[in-house]
Amino acid sequence: MNKIEEKIKQTLEKIRPYLNNDGGDVEFIKFEDGICYVKLKGACAGCVFADMTIQNTVEEILISEIPEVIKVLNIEEA
Repeated sequence: MNKIEEKIKQTLEKIRPYLNNDGGDVEFIKFEDGICYVKLKGACAGCVFADMTIQNTVEEILISEIPEVIKVLNIEEA
């Protein structure tokens, strides 16, 4: 695992308690070409606010703390 992925995982650990409070969670999938791929889990996975959670929380925090991250995408379960 490279340093950027490690930073992403550490930052997600800071975000996780807020998602856990609502019965949700976030899982790191991969980092590729400036895009961080995550999967919302639990209550967050089917929530109508999932896109807002990604954009207004996860993406905003990751981009502000890790300059290499330019976008965050949620991988939805098939």
